[in-house]
Amino acid sequence: MTTLGPAAPRRTPYVAPLPLSAARLDPGSLLGSWQELNAAATIPHCLDNIRRTGVLENFSRLTEDVPPGKFVGFWFADSDLYKTLEAIGWEMGRSGTDQWAEVLPEVADLLESVQESDGYLNSYVQGTPDQERFGRLEHSHELYCAGHLLQAAVALHRGAGDERILAIARRMADLIIKVPLIDGHPEVETALVELYRETGDESYLRAAELQIERRGQRTLTGGFGPQYYQDHLPVREATEAIGHSVRQLYLAAGVTDLYLENGDDSLLSAMEQLWDSAFGSKMYLTGGHGSRHRDEAYGDPYELPPDRAYAETCASIAALQWCWRMLLATGQARYAEEMERALLNAIAASMATSGTAFFYSNPLQLRTGHDGSSEDAPSERLPWYDCACCPPNLARLLASLHGYAATTDASGLQLHLLTAGTFSTDTLTAVVETGYPWDGDVVVTVSGQGELAIRVPTWATEASVAVTNAEVLAAPVAGAYLRVACQDGATVRLTLPMTPRLIRADDRVDAVRGCVAIARGPLVYCVEQADLPDGVLVEQLRLDATAPITEEHTPNSVRLRLSAIAKPLETELYKPYQPDSQAGTPITVTAIPYHAWANRGPGAMRVWLPLV
Repeated sequence: MTTLGPAAPRRTPYVAPLPLSAARLDPGSLLGSWQELNAAATIPHCLDNIRRTGVLENFSRLTEDVPPGKFVGFWFADSDLYKTLEAIGWEMGRSGTDQWAEVLPEVADLLESVQESDGYLNSYVQGTPDQERFGRLEHSHELYCAGHLLQAAVALHRGAGDERILAIARRMADLIIKVPLIDGHPEVETALVELYRETGDESYLRAAELQIERRGQRTLTGGFGPQYYQDHLPVREATEAIGHSVRQLYLAAGVTDLYLENGDDSLLSAMEQLWDSAFGSKMYLTGGHGSRHRDEAYGDPYELPPDRAYAETCASIAALQWCWRMLLATGQARYAEEMERALLNAIAASMATSGTAFFYSNPLQLRTGHDGSSEDAPSERLPWYDCACCPPNLARLLASLHGYAATTDASGLQLHLLTAGTFSTDTLTAVVETGYPWDGDVVVTVSGQGELAIRVPTWATEASVAVTNAEVLAAPVAGAYLRVACQDGATVRLTLPMTPRLIRADDRVDAVRGCVAIARGPLVYCVEQADLPDGVLVEQLRLDATAPITEEHTPNSVRLRLSAIAKPLETELYKPYQPDSQAGTPITVTAIPYHAWANRGPGAMRVWLPLV
């Protein structure tokens, strides 16, 4: 069976996604092991917590044979169920598991029994007497929840052949078509486009277009104002990333989806300018988005404090989803580069090695003495959150992750995420063997024939290639694609330099002026208190940028050894300036991949280190 992935354009894009059935991640690879962990631990954990926290009960209490009760949780809790269902749909399509075969009829029965005759479905509004349908869309998330229902239905239809939830979703979508309003939380736009792609019903595409064209008229008021909702300017004029970061990125994904179907170049032009703003002056080194806790929002350009980084997990996931659509639209390597940055750093850091504990926000620094008692800024990952948007969002992404690795066009196959696995087009199959991101050798064995393109990261300035039974059409250039014409049995070995490197930020990022970060390959590193000797705090460290960095290889990671000075702690908060003449104690410091921090318990951590 040909299983389409999370974004399956009907109009031919610049490059097209592979069917999910034509892509497989090696379970021994980093990405493949995360996908296996997601299936074994994360999805069941999400489903258990959906039941435990009353999300399903919010629906069941609306049925005739259950006494009414009070709605529990946040008013958008329906979306947590739908994201979990979406994860189940993709996982069933990936592995063929029947683990949740009994869950789907149970949920379908419940949703059918609660859905109103005209298609309306929202357990908070339906079960709260003083709530009016679509009465406070800047706040209620009704279309946002509906969007996740639509995406769940598409995933279950593609992955499990489920018709019942698709019918439920279509009834809700048919009602949305008649609602001349926009939601305070964009998301329904991309969902309506995908429902059109799945059903061929153009009314859903027109509804998505109307959602996007209506935005920017300042109809959403209250809260933090129209900028927070991306309702301050029409989408073709709103070229600065602004407001709530997840909402901004979901809206951008929806606009790009619309471009992929209607070919309106003015939409793509606006998205390219918006992308330059979000990724050029408002993104963290780890691929995180959103620097303000107060409104989970983008700050000013270069306002990127590491310790106050909000960098919500959902924002990095939304950024990856938008970049994927921009990649489909243009074929440009920079979009795949940012997908990888977010995936291997900010997104990877948000989930514990158990697969059952999560970060909501992802700071780049945790201070000694940090009060992590609130779930708004915990010192370690938590099993669940009152606002539980991130765990099921991770689950749905990881279940469909193989669909983001490669694309095809008339000439052949393009590999965007460098990972071990097998990827096929009609004329060519590529078996990729690599230990990336721990080592830089990417070996591809080809059966069939055609053109193979492999992304060369921007940091890989000394990449090299060796081929057999193939011709190099475009040499490996950093930030572009190695292109090789392959015959049956060809092998391509791309070798990427993995030397650790120091990174500095633009001077306008005031919070880290005079500091550097360490990276190796695509991975950002950090120093964690757990690796420091007793009596030395993270805040005392000053890195010696002139000293060599050495590597410690373990079976599933690479740690770095840095030379630093541990400076004495100050005794006064403020004192007269004098040139720094205090000698520190030389110390060798271990740095670990940022995505691995806080797996040994809470403790201070830094990505950006001051220099000696």
